[in-house]
Amino acid sequence: MAQAGNVLHFSGHHYLRNRLVLSILSGKAVRIDKIRSDDKNPGLRDYEVSLLRLLERVTNGTVIEISVTGTAILLKPGIIAGGSVTHECPLSRSIGYFLEPVIMLAPFAKKPLHLTLRGITTDDRDLSADLFRTVTLPYLQMFGISEGLELRIKKRGSPPLGGGEVQFLCPVVKQVKTLNFVEPGRIKRIRGISHAVRVSPQFSNRMIEAARSVLNRYIPDIYLYSDVYKGEDSGKSPGYALSLLAESSTGAMHCAEATSQPGVPPEDIALLASRALLEEIRRGGCVDRKHQSLVLLMMVLGSEDVGRCRMGEPTARTIQFLRDVKDFFGTSFKIFPADPADESSSDLLFSAYGVGYVNANRSLA
Repeated sequence: MAQAGNVLHFSGHHYLRNRLVLSILSGKAVRIDKIRSDDKNPGLRDYEVSLLRLLERVTNGTVIEISVTGTAILLKPGIIAGGSVTHECPLSRSIGYFLEPVIMLAPFAKKPLHLTLRGITTDDRDLSADLFRTVTLPYLQMFGISEGLELRIKKRGSPPLGGGEVQFLCPVVKQVKTLNFVEPGRIKRIRGISHAVRVSPQFSNRMIEAARSVLNRYIPDIYLYSDVYKGEDSGKSPGYALSLLAESSTGAMHCAEATSQPGVPPEDIALLASRALLEEIRRGGCVDRKHQSLVLLMMVLGSEDVGRCRMGEPTARTIQFLRDVKDFFGTSFKIFPADPADESSSDLLFSAYGVGYVNANRSLA
């Protein structure tokens, strides 16, 4: 990272989404170069260009310049406008890839966001629409973003042809609350959504049975919901998936999912998801690995007070995110063991002083 004038400078295509989000929120221009410059096929991928177009539509006055070769971009942020936006996502990435950065921006828009995304709703690379609805939105609610917050899955779309549609509605807030979440509690219930499209509805039940065979050993309160879409609403490709959520007595959440693969029976997919969920729970903390960046960002933007959150070991993506936050907002986190006396616990306590970010875009009408 280098700073030239008022433009922050990064290299490489990794962590592109987080850097674009931080640029728009902080109001600092960002230049990213050497994007796959050594690759056989250099430059931005179609889904990255599509994301830039989506950010242009969600904001107002944002200037994005892409070099001729596509290996460098310059983003000069405008204001987050919100309003009604419809976007067709390319089939190279699922809707989750586009929804994740928008969710970080939407609460600070001028007007409530009503976003419609079309494409693949569940794949094995990004968060599925189900987990956004059952896990991501409750995390936002912890920061006081709740009234009118909703995600609707209108149609499901499995890879490779997609055909799904998701609507995301987000209210605007003046400021997010300070988080103090240090008690992980004990897991008290497990919920899940098993869906099957353009295959036998029985696949959904087979996944539920297999998941129960693993999870029932640990806890009795398990409810797995079978979600079968028919006809037009089931997208253009066959597929099935199981997404699971474990919730603790204090509201800590851990999630996992597995999606269908050619030649793999539904039972094996369910076992993959169940074991992944147990692994997430074993990692501890109050926030699962997939949502560390979102929670840390909201803590940075919180009121001028100390926010604290207990998490498991940070992922490589989270570590880089913390470095980028320091560059854009000048905020550092204090990180120390949550249980110094317990050597078996790898939980860490993250604390930071919020920057007191106020949504100046919000229309008072």
